[in-house]
Amino acid sequence: MYTLSKPIIGITSNTILAESTIVPGMTRVYVSADYINAVTIAGGIPFLLPPLSDLADAREQIMTIDGLILSGGLDVDPFMYGEEPLEKLGTINIFRDEYELMVIKLASELGKPILGICRGIQIINVAHGGTLYQDMSYIEGCNIKHFQNVTIRDALWHTVDIDPTSSLATIINRQNLRVNSYHHQAIKTVAPGFIATAYSKDGVIEAIEHQGDPFILGIQWHPEMLAKKRSVMLPIFEALVKKATHLKLGSK
Repeated sequence: MYTLSKPIIGITSNTILAESTIVPGMTRVYVSADYINAVTIAGGIPFLLPPLSDLADAREQIMTIDGLILSGGLDVDPFMYGEEPLEKLGTINIFRDEYELMVIKLASELGKPILGICRGIQIINVAHGGTLYQDMSYIEGCNIKHFQNVTIRDALWHTVDIDPTSSLATIINRQNLRVNSYHHQAIKTVAPGFIATAYSKDGVIEAIEHQGDPFILGIQWHPEMLAKKRSVMLPIFEALVKKATHLKLGSK
């Protein structure tokens, strides 16, 4: 029987109603290739996770993987954190929200390391009892453009300051850096058990991390788009793969 030597990193996926002239109305499941490339370069095996409704099936998915990436995507349903939808809320996908709340709980219970990116940091925060700003315009003092209008995905945008005592600072060996930025929502109240470890210059939270085990790290920018050309970003994925490897070896 063949056994994989590298850890399997599950990546949550988006769903979209395709506007195909061949098969109109077909629902597709997808994820940006940048996530796949970042995991591969970091030494892991990428494994796409389509959203499922059954808890037992979702458990089977999480049992199969060694680490979890919560990818970017649509807005989180504000009812998940006790708010009515405001005027500037974007499109939501309740099916994906409910699925990711399940897999976050399952992965945490099984001690699987978790990395959340963009929407991923937001759903991690909501899953643990935190709240979100439904649009950046609702944040007092927010004066930086957080959704860059450039087509080059790895173009650097605004600056982020990182808590020097944080795991994130240790991982990337930096206390400040420029990042890309593609979001219109952000964390409002940090979930219990988590701390904010990075901020943009206008005070918007750019990273959170769990204060104990398991390894749970959320990042608001898109390091997967930068990992290939910006070497400072690759260690984020290498840290996840390293944690997943320890889990994999420990289970043998």
